[in-house]
Amino acid sequence: MIINHTEILIVGSGIVGLAHALACAKRGKKVLVIEKSLFPIGASIRNFGLIWPIGQPIGDRFERAMKSRSIWLDIIDKTGIYADKSGSLHVVHSADESEMIEEYVQTLREARLDAMFLTPEKTKIVSPKVNGNALLGSMWSPYEITVNPREAITSIADYLKNTFQVQFEYGVQGIYVNDHSLICSDRIIQFEQAYICSGENLELYTPDKDLLRVKLQMMRTAPQQYQWKLGPAICGGLTLLHYDSFKHISSLQQLKIRIEKEKPLYIKYGIHVLISQHGNGELILGDSHEYGNTLDPFISEEINTLIIKEINRIYLIPELTIDQKWIGIYAKYPGFSEYVKKIHDDITIVNGLGGAGMTLSFGLAEEVVSGTYREDN
Repeated sequence: MIINHTEILIVGSGIVGLAHALACAKRGKKVLVIEKSLFPIGASIRNFGLIWPIGQPIGDRFERAMKSRSIWLDIIDKTGIYADKSGSLHVVHSADESEMIEEYVQTLREARLDAMFLTPEKTKIVSPKVNGNALLGSMWSPYEITVNPREAITSIADYLKNTFQVQFEYGVQGIYVNDHSLICSDRIIQFEQAYICSGENLELYTPDKDLLRVKLQMMRTAPQQYQWKLGPAICGGLTLLHYDSFKHISSLQQLKIRIEKEKPLYIKYGIHVLISQHGNGELILGDSHEYGNTLDPFISEEINTLIIKEINRIYLIPELTIDQKWIGIYAKYPGFSEYVKKIHDDITIVNGLGGAGMTLSFGLAEEVVSGTYREDN
């Protein structure tokens, strides 16, 4: 039996694992990252590629998102990975949606944060393909960044290898972890400190049933013609029901009641729509949210049809040829923004970021590794 030794062991090479590897390596630690797959295949490459602070409540979580954003910008500068810094645009086509974003923009201004309510005319200037039929305006935020996650995850791993000599071992499946040792199928890894960032691979490491799996459906178009650019990432009124940042808005309940009446299937499948664009010109479209411990592994064309229908309601995509469809699965800790639990003095589980891994992981890792993390629900 092979025995490996390392100061820091990271289990999982998704964005949460990479963030913790970076936080430890910057502090001069010897870091080993193990991954059960032979290359990245999980939720960290099956997403929009959005660093999305606007979805986080003002306060500690927004500050964590902005800390992550600053680390992303540093990595982008040092690696040259694709990044669009155009921000985001929440477009609204009904009075209750417009009331919500106007109230939220005021909340941001009171917190001295930058965001603007745009008239329909100004919205069309910023993003000419927004559907002008019944358009009432939009909220523009400057903070959001789009990367290509398929490129970014690999590039960050290479950056960690080349800059900090972080070691990566792929195809290594952990079986049991306890007191300075991880038993794997082909080796024992001894460590001083371990961070278990295993994503949907919950059963091997999570000591309770607090975490749920979330299944989402997404699509990618063929590259848009004539080098057409999306500009800011786009979302619509359904997004106002999805993110915690909007939960305090007084008109939220009114919007919920209307959507539940008019679009019950969108509520059933947890659909809200986002559009992002990657460097080759393709658009990423989605998504839906289904919750459980064991989830249907198949793609539902009904859900994809509903997503496309809602996208067409808010946006006029020039070329809507779909070349890929997929499901993603991530872990969520219901009622909380993340799951951080010490199961031993030398073992910490970090999981359950609930779809906000790209947005929060780097900031969260700094808190966890530095010992400043505080649980926040």
